Amino acid sequence: MGGWLGLASALLVALTTLVVWLVDGEHRLKPLTIFWDILFQALTPNPVATDAGSVPFLLAMLFITLGSLFMVSILIGILVTGIEDRLHSLRKGRSRVLERDHTVILGWNEHIFTIISELMIANENQPKSRSCIVILGDKDKVEMEDEIQEKIHSNGHTRVVCRSGSPIDHFDLELVNLNAARSIIVLEPDDNDPDAQVIKVMLAIVNNRSRRTEPYLIVAEIHDPHNLDAARLAAGDEAELVLVGRLTSRIIAQTCRRSGLSTVYTELLNFEGDEIYFQAEPDLMGKTFGEALFAYEDSAVVGIRLKGDGPKLNPPMDTCIQDGDLIIALSEDDDTIRLSGIKDPAVDTDAIVCCPPVVLQPERTLVLGWNWRASTVVVELDHYVAPGSLITVVAEDPDIGGTVSALGSQLTNASLEFKQGNTTDRRTLLALGVKTYQHVIVLSYSDALPMQKADARTLVTLLHLRDIAGKSSQRFSIVSEMLDERNRDLAEVTQADDFIVSGKLSSLLLAQISENRELHAVFEDVFDAEGAEVYLNPASDYVQPGMPVNFYTVLTAALWRNETAIGYRLHADANDPDKGYGVVANPKKSVKVTFGEKDRIIVLAENERRSAQ
Repeated sequence: MGGWLGLASALLVALTTLVVWLVDGEHRLKPLTIFWDILFQALTPNPVATDAGSVPFLLAMLFITLGSLFMVSILIGILVTGIEDRLHSLRKGRSRVLERDHTVILGWNEHIFTIISELMIANENQPKSRSCIVILGDKDKVEMEDEIQEKIHSNGHTRVVCRSGSPIDHFDLELVNLNAARSIIVLEPDDNDPDAQVIKVMLAIVNNRSRRTEPYLIVAEIHDPHNLDAARLAAGDEAELVLVGRLTSRIIAQTCRRSGLSTVYTELLNFEGDEIYFQAEPDLMGKTFGEALFAYEDSAVVGIRLKGDGPKLNPPMDTCIQDGDLIIALSEDDDTIRLSGIKDPAVDTDAIVCCPPVVLQPERTLVLGWNWRASTVVVELDHYVAPGSLITVVAEDPDIGGTVSALGSQLTNASLEFKQGNTTDRRTLLALGVKTYQHVIVLSYSDALPMQKADARTLVTLLHLRDIAGKSSQRFSIVSEMLDERNRDLAEVTQADDFIVSGKLSSLLLAQISENRELHAVFEDVFDAEGAEVYLNPASDYVQPGMPVNFYTVLTAALWRNETAIGYRLHADANDPDKGYGVVANPKKSVKVTFGEKDRIIVLAENERRSAQ
């Protein structure tokens, strides 16, 4: 439009010049002089004296003055409209971002705030304003920005840019500059079939005609395990797929038997404190994994990534480190993984306890409530308990009895029974004999009820259980499933040790993998019943209670059992959130600690050595 306006203005000046030159026969001004006078008048309209020229000249000046005012008015209108359209486009989030090496989040759900917070912490060691998170959501840009500003405190190191659009639209994907992104996180939508949308988003990414040649790093949530194969076909090797339901089920099964394990997992998964890194260490070539455990003062070696193979946690202690292998270590930052050079770690072998393994005893587990994840929880539990154990499922829907009966035939170590009842009714809980069970799991009714109503029922059941436990001398662990993070916080106000599993852990995992895709295999190993797992064993199984020892001594005691010690939990701080509920991961190894009878050592091990406490 501006070009046409300029052309019209030029024609107006030229035409007026020609008319004046032809009509003004009395003065016969030079054409160049006439052109200049008229152009100057058009650009800066000024009053013209009556004696400035002939009548045709004065009429021409009047004409060009009116014409220029008209043209300027049109120009101002065009400029104002253009600026308004641009501002409106920016406000709607429709402009293309120019960022590079940024993290893209496609989609929007309640987990996004945890992911943003964790990525901000991960980028704290980057120069200010260098790191960027770009979000493409099917919401208003200003609304997204307001929610983020309200719920997340910016550390000044990471900028968050929001764009409005559909993640399955190729034109909308162009807005977030995927080709320059470091990683892409795909969130599942809040609907009845979230996996279908996730798969379509991944197809839109990898099949984009303007995509880059090198592979993307796509981290995506998959809700139902049955959709995993289709998701892999959609994205191939470019995606790391996180099965949220299976992850939650495994965590529930493990944390109900190991008090404090949820806090350990949170410590391993979040970017606050210590994180897991991969690092080449040429000085350790030719040494064994057992020797590498003592090579660092401020970092905890947890495994090795063998050249051409995947990560291996707690490998055999005589595993030799070769050229091309990477050390997997827990450390405060990637630049804090430094060899200590300590020749004598001052291991107190007299303080080490030679405790034989204790045979696991049958356990009784009570499952209150039911949802689509419950079957996986029960199967996972069966992997850990001793033969002769019992799992009792209580739910309101009598039709669940048939599902439970069919599931029971798949179990090896535990027998499974079903009882119908209202899990929020105190009389039902008392009639079940809750105190006779070692572990109680409260599952959300997420299949039948909306999020807030399902969490409300979980809270009511949890309150009754805590009251029953408080009035009983018989201790039992309680793990409950919450859907909304705000309800989790509400439930934790009254008591800290009943750890509640929610979507937060899966959000932390998505953030970790987006920074380093190899961490997916590490955490799959940790959460899987096969391979190395995290255990919290009594400290008295490793060292003498009441005797000050450094962590090198604890490392040695664990090594003798083919275990890798990575920290400890102090019972005195178990209910103090400011002290991490007593969990200390990657302690400074030369500092001496006096352990009591109720304290725990956190280890990576292949199998459980003793009955759950």
